[in-house]
Amino acid sequence: MIARRHIRLKVMQSLYSYFSNPSNEISISEKEMAKDIRSISELHIIIISFIIELHTYATDFLEENKTKYIPSKEDLNPNTKFLNNRIITALKEDEFLNKKVSRISSIWRKNDLDIIRKVFVEMYKSQQYSDYLNNKKDDFNHDKKFVQIMLNEYILDNDIFHFILQEKSIFWTDDLPFVSMFLKGQINNMKENNNNSLVTDVFKNNDDKKFAIDLFRKTINNADEFEQLIESKVKNWELERISKMDLLLIKMALTEVISFKEMPIKVSFNEYIEISKYYSTQNSKVFINGVLDKIVSQYTREGKVKKVGRGLV
Repeated sequence: MIARRHIRLKVMQSLYSYFSNPSNEISISEKEMAKDIRSISELHIIIISFIIELHTYATDFLEENKTKYIPSKEDLNPNTKFLNNRIITALKEDEFLNKKVSRISSIWRKNDLDIIRKVFVEMYKSQQYSDYLNNKKDDFNHDKKFVQIMLNEYILDNDIFHFILQEKSIFWTDDLPFVSMFLKGQINNMKENNNNSLVTDVFKNNDDKKFAIDLFRKTINNADEFEQLIESKVKNWELERISKMDLLLIKMALTEVISFKEMPIKVSFNEYIEISKYYSTQNSKVFINGVLDKIVSQYTREGKVKKVGRGLV
């Protein structure tokens, strides 16, 4: 599910917590990191559960309209195109998925925010919903496009939705863009009459899982050596004046350069410089790039940078 950049972010968050508390134990922090990464799969299911809950509420909503004191013709004979949406029907028919959904979908019901009703009513009154119902197209791809509209316009951009997720986990705010993009890709790739489940492992493969653990452990193990090197390369700055995030990102990048022989240096540089744009100061990317360049140049001269494969240095 998650890409290498997302893995780096999760390791970064765990390392930041570890280095911020001197009493932390590596083994305990590593278990917490593993738990946090596993929760990404839960977030994936929770977003899907919102789609399903919205669809279930739509059925109740339309039935309730029929019981109005003076129901309109539309109330008595509603357009059921949304109820028959093929994408959502496929999600509901996925038994493995629904076992997981049933365990966590209460997150949307067990609060006083009434989010399912509010989101559906907003969508129900929208021009996009009306256009979808009245469009003569009625096929799998047309249903797929509307589910994407639901996600983009009414779910993922909803303030109450974000609030509920933050109450569940403070890290899900950072995870949401990655998981949302992944889920939208899954929905876009769905085929009619294909019963493949959307449930997936958080790591794409064992290599990615090993990458996360090794990056965490080796950054900690090499932290003191890296701090001395960083201090020697920023003579006009005391180590205490460097932001904790910049220091951490440099350590992680150096860990990749030294310890991950198949990882191109340029990739490691670019990844942490890019992460710094979102998690550190405006000038961090220039500072981090400069320090990394000096240290890696020294390591290269000393023969400490050993890469396997062409074009990795």
